Amino acid sequence: QVQLVESGGGSVQAGGSLRLSCAASRNTVSSTYCMGWFRQAPGKEREGVAGIYSAISSAYYADSVKGRFAISRDNAKNTVYLQMNSLKPEDTAMYYCAADSAICLRPLVRLDPLWDYWGQGTQVTVSS
Repeated sequence: QVQLVESGGGSVQAGGSLRLSCAASRNTVSSTYCMGWFRQAPGKEREGVAGIYSAISSAYYADSVKGRFAISRDNAKNTVYLQMNSLKPEDTAMYYCAADSAICLRPLVRLDPLWDYWGQGTQVTVSS
């Protein structure tokens, strides 16, 4: 069982930045696991934001965040980060960290909320 704990959410004005952290209970970050970030706004479906395949540090992003968000990992701390810059009001959502053994290797579904393990979420609110 993998446990994930997110932190770093908060309220920020449009154009600002936040960095989310996801601490994993096992060495999922440094092992051959997919680590990802998803978000869900009120009344909307959960959507994929970014993912990274630990074994080869291959990252990918949803079109809506490309150029603004960056996912990274720290193997020593077993932690994955999501640096969010140039935030927009439409980025407001609950952000979830997720882990899976292999889904990020499947381009057609890797941003779908089908991952095995999930954190409890951290709220991000961007005001205009």
